[in-house]
Amino acid sequence: MITLAGLVALLTVDFLLTRRPHEVRMREAVAWSVFYLALPVGFGVYLWKAFGTSVAVEFYTGYVVEKSLSVDNLFVFMLLLSAFAVPAVYAQRVLLYGIIGALVLRAIFIALGAAVLQSGTWAFLLFGAILIITAGKVMKDALAGHEQQVDISSMRSVRLLRRIMPVTDDYRGSHLVVREGGRRALTPLMLAMVAVFVTDIVFAVDSVPAVYGVTEDPFLVFATNAFALLGLRALYFVLKGALSRLRHLNHGLAVILAFIGVKLVLHWAHGIWPAVPEIPTLMSLGVIIAILVIVTITSMRANHRDAGPPPTADHPERRRS
Repeated sequence: MITLAGLVALLTVDFLLTRRPHEVRMREAVAWSVFYLALPVGFGVYLWKAFGTSVAVEFYTGYVVEKSLSVDNLFVFMLLLSAFAVPAVYAQRVLLYGIIGALVLRAIFIALGAAVLQSGTWAFLLFGAILIITAGKVMKDALAGHEQQVDISSMRSVRLLRRIMPVTDDYRGSHLVVREGGRRALTPLMLAMVAVFVTDIVFAVDSVPAVYGVTEDPFLVFATNAFALLGLRALYFVLKGALSRLRHLNHGLAVILAFIGVKLVLHWAHGIWPAVPEIPTLMSLGVIIAILVIVTITSMRANHRDAGPPPTADHPERRRS
């Protein structure tokens, strides 16, 4: 209950901060990002002192998994906000409502996941298969060089809303619904929020089984999701310019999802044949961090290689280009 009360308090503060629409500056975004990164660190220390090293390591591992997946989610959010041409002053409002919706969805998926796990060890095999299949799809798209795109006209949620209610041609401040021509009409801001919320459903299908591969405790699963999601709004503005440069991020996420999928399958097999080894949580944390470091370094090197050498006096044609 204390954790839930703290979560509600943080969301309330975020909501109050977004009541006055403004363009988020880098200094503000960095400050809030540091704050939201410090929270899980402190929470992990509390778990370590109260419940021991094993619980703390499970929490930190789950948090790293969820945070790494959320960075990829941010790129999709960036595409959605761009596709809807959301004014910069209202971007954080859209992200906040999207995060609140994601928390509600994650709570539902986590409860369902816990119920499935209680029904038998076969659930670990099911979750593992989901993650391995997802990893294969993500890696296939990454190797093919398919860029993530958002086609607003093909989104069923947007088309459904347009059929139910009229939509204004332009934004009307921070209003979601306005009265126009004697009847209520939705604004593009409402459509953007719904699109972000629907996208969160897809993300939950991957992220919840992934963290269940780290810990079977529903409370820890929700805590890792909550802490990873809380800082997304601020982190979006910090990484907005850098997200497109992490070109190998999807490769790394595919490997992480496959690794956790294998971990779940081994856990299922160990329950049937005890001779089958399991992957320790501490080892999982090390592997996941190593993968994220590697893809970051390779992305930076690839960007540097494509940029080419700086213009010199001996190569004036490079200077002209």
